[in-house]
Amino acid sequence: MNRHGEKQASTLTAHTVRRPAAVCEHTIDPDLPKVPRADAPLMSAQPFSETEDVLYSLARMLEQRDSHTAGHCERLAISGVALGVAMRLDSASLLSLHVGGYVHDIGKIGIPDSVLFKPGKLTVEEWEIMRAHPVRGEEICRPLKPLRGVLPLIRHHHERWDGTGYPDGLRGTEIPLLARVLQVVDIYDALTNPRPYKHAYSSACALEILQEETDRGWRDAEIASLFIRIHKQMLAGITDPWAGEAGGMGGGMGAIGDSLHNLRTHLTH
Repeated sequence: MNRHGEKQASTLTAHTVRRPAAVCEHTIDPDLPKVPRADAPLMSAQPFSETEDVLYSLARMLEQRDSHTAGHCERLAISGVALGVAMRLDSASLLSLHVGGYVHDIGKIGIPDSVLFKPGKLTVEEWEIMRAHPVRGEEICRPLKPLRGVLPLIRHHHERWDGTGYPDGLRGTEIPLLARVLQVVDIYDALTNPRPYKHAYSSACALEILQEETDRGWRDAEIASLFIRIHKQMLAGITDPWAGEAGGMGGGMGAIGDSLHNLRTHLTH
C-alpha cells in the first residue's frame, strides 16, 4: 500500500452502527472456498468487556490528535467485520477485526504533525518515520493483555503479498490472515476519502487501483477479488459514521461503546 496520510480535523462524530448480521447478511459469497482459520491468538468474545476502557482510551488519544483518523478507524472496524463475515470467519476473528480496525493506526500518535499532515511528498527521512507507525502501535498495545489478539493486525497491515511491504517484509501467507483482510478495506477507505496530498477517488477508481495493486503482487488476490465483487452490497449496509448531528468527545465515545456492545451481543449469542 502506498502512503495514505491522515487528514487533520477538529471533532469526532461517530454514531452507532448496525450489528454485523444487519450489515453483512446479504454478502456471504456462496462460491468462496473454505477460508483458513486465523493464524494468531484471537480475542475471546466472552470477556471482551474488560477491554472497553482500554479501547476508549486509545480512541480518545486518536481523537485528540486527528479526528479524521478516528472516522477512518471506525469505518475500518465496520467494513473489516463485513468482509470477514463474507469470508465466513469465526466470531473471535470478527471481533479481532473490529477492534483492530479501531487501533491499527494507534502508532501514528508518535508521528510529528509536520510529517503526518504534510500535503506534499515525504522526504526519505520522513518516510522512515511514517513507516515506523505499525511497530510503534504494536509497542503501545503489547502490554495490554486483552489486545494481544490484534497485535498482528497492527504490526502487519502494511505488508505486501510479494514481500515488499513493511515492517518485516513478510510474504504471502506469512502475513497474518486478519492483517490481509484489514489492509484491503484500509486501502479502499484511504483512497475514497480525502488526504492532505490528494482528493478522494471515486469508488470505481479506488477499485481499479486495488486491482492494479493485486495484479502487481501486493495484495492477497482471493481477498481482494472477493471485496471487489461484493463491495457494493457490503458497504451499503454500513451506517456512515459522519452522518447525523455533530457531537463532542462524549458523543463519539458513547457511539463507539454502543457499537462494541452491539457487536459483542451478536458474537456471544
